[in-house]
Amino acid sequence: MVPYTLQRGTAPILISLPHDGTELPEGVAARLTPEALALPDTDWHVSRLYAFATELGASLIKPRYSRYLIDLNRPPDDASLYPGQNTTGLCPTLRFDGGEVYLPGQRPGIDEIQARLTYYWRPYHDAMREELERLRTEHGRVVIWDGHSIRGTCPFLFEGPLPDFNLGTSAGASCRPELQQALETVLGAQDAFTHVTNGRFKGGYITRHYGSPNEHIDAVQLELAQRNYMDEDSYAYDELKAARVQTVVRRMLQACL
Repeated sequence: MVPYTLQRGTAPILISLPHDGTELPEGVAARLTPEALALPDTDWHVSRLYAFATELGASLIKPRYSRYLIDLNRPPDDASLYPGQNTTGLCPTLRFDGGEVYLPGQRPGIDEIQARLTYYWRPYHDAMREELERLRTEHGRVVIWDGHSIRGTCPFLFEGPLPDFNLGTSAGASCRPELQQALETVLGAQDAFTHVTNGRFKGGYITRHYGSPNEHIDAVQLELAQRNYMDEDSYAYDELKAARVQTVVRRMLQACL
């Protein structure tokens, strides 16, 4: 079975939601701690939050499986994206609260990690590359928008509360300056949410690897604090809160277009 779903659009933008998946193969689920089985580090409801984007003509790709199986926003060699800071890896063994993902003695070995790369990681990235090339060929340029969310307070990863909107462009390397400025203008024009550019989250593997402004591919990551559209304890989606977030995200996507 294909480990992702791809909705092809007509506009020059591809939205990637690499941490939206919640499925686990039975053999993997049986090895996880009870805390990890709740999938607390999922980017909860981001596909629901971004569902409106297909109305703008955007393509949208999302995985079926949880990031605990394999993290699609990490490099295949598992090199750290944030050297010297706490983070999680290609096949995470620690949760965002610092607790264990696996029961004792159940962490994946090298061969299993390579198999997960083959069957889950590479198909997702192959599909992204093909869709990016299709859109760039058709339009002459394309934006890849990497959509994420995270608990607003997570001491293992960062100090204090996270800003509401966290824009990442790999310190300006993954997109044209004028696009970053346009997105910052959208964020600066509203006062409902706090925001920062290239703060704690500067963009993961997808943003850094695919962003190539000279080749007419702009890449942007948006990390949203989950408190603004859901209950962080029960994981329940909040329609009223989400609508306010969607208004700003829609304006940002329209700026890309």
